[in-house]
Amino acid sequence: MTWEIDPSHSEVLFSIKHAMITTVRGHFNVISGSLHIDEANPANSWVDAQADVSSIDTRDERRDGHLRSADFFDAGTYPTINFKSTSVVPTGGNEYNVTGNLTMHGVTKSVTFKAEYAGQAKDAYGMQRAGISAKAKVNREDWGLTWNAALEAGGVLVSKDVTIEIDLSTVNKG
Repeated sequence: MTWEIDPSHSEVLFSIKHAMITTVRGHFNVISGSLHIDEANPANSWVDAQADVSSIDTRDERRDGHLRSADFFDAGTYPTINFKSTSVVPTGGNEYNVTGNLTMHGVTKSVTFKAEYAGQAKDAYGMQRAGISAKAKVNREDWGLTWNAALEAGGVLVSKDVTIEIDLSTVNKG
């Protein structure tokens, strides 16, 4: 079955260490995409999803503007982050490794998400839904996101490691 991501019930979150001592979290307000779920043969499953870079939201407009700038995502040149799966491998129960090409800032790298398939259900409006959550850790510098500032006490302002967490509610499209 093919499913469409329901952006009003889904989230793409990220977290990163700031000043080496605190965690800053954010998300993208505009996401879209579709996926195919083959419960009988998960290897036939796939996902193709996008996030609008200009919709980044860390609850600080000044920081969001900096993240949209050429110092980081360069939203004017690279307006979307894309993920297109290349394999889905069961790891036990309802858990899977979903590997694919993550493209951001004009660079494509392979990333594996640890995913959990929550199954399917009809919602209160009679729509068939499927739920999926996934998590991965990436090094932002692998995508050319290298801006940083040295701290007076040592270390850097922004860590290299970024945790990406995804919670999807999808609607059956046949």
